[in-house]
Amino acid sequence: MDTEAQHMERDLSPGPDTSGEGQRSRSMRFSRYSGYAAGPWRRAGLLAMVCAVFLLLLSHFVMQPFLIPSGSMEPTLQVGDRVLVNKLAYRFGSVPHRGDVVVFDGTGSFVREAPSQNPVTRALHGAAAALGLAEPADTDYIKRVVGVGGDHVVCCDKRGRLEVNGRPVDETYLYPGNPPSKVPFDIVVPEGRLWVMGDHRSRSGDSREHLGEPGGGTVPVDKVIGRAGWIGWPFGRWSSLTRTGAFAHVPAAGGAHG
Repeated sequence: MDTEAQHMERDLSPGPDTSGEGQRSRSMRFSRYSGYAAGPWRRAGLLAMVCAVFLLLLSHFVMQPFLIPSGSMEPTLQVGDRVLVNKLAYRFGSVPHRGDVVVFDGTGSFVREAPSQNPVTRALHGAAAALGLAEPADTDYIKRVVGVGGDHVVCCDKRGRLEVNGRPVDETYLYPGNPPSKVPFDIVVPEGRLWVMGDHRSRSGDSREHLGEPGGGTVPVDKVIGRAGWIGWPFGRWSSLTRTGAFAHVPAAGGAHG
């Protein structure tokens, strides 16, 4: 064996870098690579944050997605639908009309007070709900306006129909097979309040369930968050929620708006 040749080969191979230059060079290359890699991710993260803030502001002041959590508004709205709620609908002097589908805060009318919750959890859930990614707060409801301030709402007449101000209403939007109400009622809606009901009457916890409570089941107008204007999701159900003509022939009563 040629041991001298082996020694020469070992002498020609690069040995360990004890000067630190190689380590500094590798560190510089890694630093440059990390900078190049982090740049796009940092910009993407910043853009995502700006978009999220914009969407939250839009949802808070203008248009909010609202996830339908129950079947109380079937067949008009299905469980899992995301409706877009127009928060400007009643901001400039306009008021809810009979037939409008509205989202409102039921605190003080449908529920006595908001349930206690961890502030961080509440904030996170509120942000997710504002983007339509989570169910709405337990105090938020979506129903159809049946009576406005001054209206005399009765159910039911001799033919089993709902009456508003003495005029029977043909409620074509009701869930098939549901009567207007199995619970009889006769109420004059106070000024500044609303009588609201679900379209799936047999599955809706609405004004009828709160007749014996303060307000007699009615909801203050100033608790209305907005009007449901469109079904935005799923794609196959894209449509606008136009105001029904069922109340077109109901006469005004007191301060009512038809």
